[in-house]
Amino acid sequence: MDQSNENAEFPSCDAYFEAIQSKKKLPLSLQESLTAAFAQIPVSSFPEVPTGRVIEIPGDTSVLEAVRILSEHNIRAAPVLNPEPGALADWKGRYLGVIDYSAVILWVLENAELASVALSAGSATAAGVGMGAVGAVGVAALGAAGPAAVAGLTAAAVGAAVAGGLTAEKGVANDGLAAADHLGEDFYKILLEQEPFKSTTVRSIVESYHWSPFVPITLDSSMLTVLLLLSKYRLRNVPVIEPDKPVIKNFITQTGVVKGLQQCKGRDWFDYISALPLSDLGLPFMSIDEVITVKSDDLILEAFKCMKNNKIGGVPVVEGPKRKLVGSVSIRDIRFLLLRPDLFSNFRQLTVIEFMKTLGSTLPDSENCLVQPPPTCAPDTSLGSVIDSIASRITHRIYVVDGDLEVVGVVTLRDVISCFIHEPPGYCNIYLASANIGEASGQRSQISGES
Repeated sequence: MDQSNENAEFPSCDAYFEAIQSKKKLPLSLQESLTAAFAQIPVSSFPEVPTGRVIEIPGDTSVLEAVRILSEHNIRAAPVLNPEPGALADWKGRYLGVIDYSAVILWVLENAELASVALSAGSATAAGVGMGAVGAVGVAALGAAGPAAVAGLTAAAVGAAVAGGLTAEKGVANDGLAAADHLGEDFYKILLEQEPFKSTTVRSIVESYHWSPFVPITLDSSMLTVLLLLSKYRLRNVPVIEPDKPVIKNFITQTGVVKGLQQCKGRDWFDYISALPLSDLGLPFMSIDEVITVKSDDLILEAFKCMKNNKIGGVPVVEGPKRKLVGSVSIRDIRFLLLRPDLFSNFRQLTVIEFMKTLGSTLPDSENCLVQPPPTCAPDTSLGSVIDSIASRITHRIYVVDGDLEVVGVVTLRDVISCFIHEPPGYCNIYLASANIGEASGQRSQISGES
């Protein structure tokens, strides 16, 4: 495969990034000066992860165990190790990619639908079942086991999947979904205790559902490269490896970068920019009509589907015709549906507000961030205040509201990062070509998602 074809696998974000840049009001000369400065700062100068060690998850780890690891370490993503013996010694052979909540939510939604259809058909049989009958995740989980793995499903589950036409082309039968009102314990029996779902590994998820490519950089790279990958390409994290060594030494996230910017207080350039109101910087970049919301009486699964379909990391929860903000839900909250089976009682009819209230009444205060009022700001709030709010709350976004708490915009971590840099002509294309990224990451994934 030639280089041009490899780079074609790594989708271009030029048009989107140029649209964002056109809305920025910070003088171009200042952006170029800051860009030149960041280009001189080596990645090795960025602080290490708090524990001093990057958490890695073997590819043969179960999905549920992976979610527990992410939750216990309070992280949103982790590199996935290739479990195969004799894997290539470089990073392309050592790592399969990154597992995050964005990928997990896709797996949960598809399998929740499969389980609900299965439970709605009590007398179906498994006669004539094919590999495509259980959806994309089923195919990935079945692997070479084929009929043996299928046998692990109940006859009703397989038969209902076939009867309901559960394929990527046909979708899930509406009758099946409507009939499955009380999954509760049965959902776990099918999804987590029976094959092929019990054996579904992180590797299957990474290879099937991955929102962003695995794009490592070396310690001697510049921070400008990191900032552009996190903003232009909307990556949530960038793994850092040593030159000529495959081991990940650091994991730079959007949150970490914004916290680093916060520590620049006292420097003239930062104090000048951070004192400006959002409107003077062209923020929020997203117009009122572009803000995606969910209503408090929407089903919680519909809220997660909304995030999946729009490739975004979180949505504000609103009420009334004026979209008054009453809360927010993020992709990371899917962990509660996996780790708290009590919430699955009648979960297909669980509304967003009920989901929030249930967690508010059962979780300790330290975990109760979901039901706390989401961070907000006014259109004339300073960028510095926004940075402080985002950094202190460890959130990926802050909602811009008017005096009636109506949502009029959103400012994300990548928006904040974008304010400080300007891409030199061809910079990213040159980097991606020199790093040979297209072949390693593009074939397994696509760039998408918001944060």
